[in-house]
Amino acid sequence: MLVRLNACLLALALSVPGLAAQEHGAPNPTTSGYARANGVDVYYATYGEGVPLVLLHGGLGTVEMFGPVLSLLAANRQVIGIDLQAHGRTPAHARPMTYENLADDVADLLLQLGYAKADVVGYSIGGGVAMQLGIRHPDIVDKLVLVSVPFNNGGWKSQEFQQMAGLSSGLAEPMKNTPVYDEFAAFNPDPEANWPKLLDQLGNLVSHRFDYADDLQEMNVTTMIVVGDHDAVPISHAARFFELLGGGKAESGWVGGDLNRNRLAVLPGLTHQTIFDSPSLAGTVIGFLDDSSE
Repeated sequence: MLVRLNACLLALALSVPGLAAQEHGAPNPTTSGYARANGVDVYYATYGEGVPLVLLHGGLGTVEMFGPVLSLLAANRQVIGIDLQAHGRTPAHARPMTYENLADDVADLLLQLGYAKADVVGYSIGGGVAMQLGIRHPDIVDKLVLVSVPFNNGGWKSQEFQQMAGLSSGLAEPMKNTPVYDEFAAFNPDPEANWPKLLDQLGNLVSHRFDYADDLQEMNVTTMIVVGDHDAVPISHAARFFELLGGGKAESGWVGGDLNRNRLAVLPGLTHQTIFDSPSLAGTVIGFLDDSSE
């Protein structure tokens, strides 16, 4: 079973395209650097000008993984990309990697950089962080977009959950022969030391039992849930997520009426590995953020 699981993980890592900016069409940052946030030296980069938008990457990635989506979002906004704990250029830390800790990092970073409020878009693991920003720090979040993320870890499809939860330092050496590690090593200040720590902490984060259903029903942030129609998060789970936010419970009638302010989007022909750099994701996000009808 372990051999089979390791093989699945390696296949997953090999299937992820290179995340470098030049390969994915991501723009060069306008500014970049480190800030001491919540006790962690966190790397950030900004792109474009306008209303601030925080963009949070998925597990094993960096903000560059969004590629053309990043470029499209930055056309009329100031995108703030953040490398989460042990990812990309941000070094590993001894504390546990939890959605709560990572959300507190982002909230403190925004405070350090002088942002009073921002829209937030998070994909996969970054979506879990974004969700906790809405729950723990709603005062700094304008609109929230949660892409390919469940509200409890039972919301992952079984095979994908086993793959992600199976990450550990025991896979550090075999996973070095993958594009994912090549990108990590290109960005991280100490890849030899930090790579096994990232795998351990990420595996623990995914496998830790959580259920934020009660918190979400109390969350007061305008939110859109986004999944692909072939995502690792089933459409049925996304629909339940939407209902927890009050969506889909009232029929507006023939002449229309007041809709719930939250939204659900299912993007056709996309998987968990293709949604994050799809232009259709950018169009969906921009339409939601620009909508002033609520």
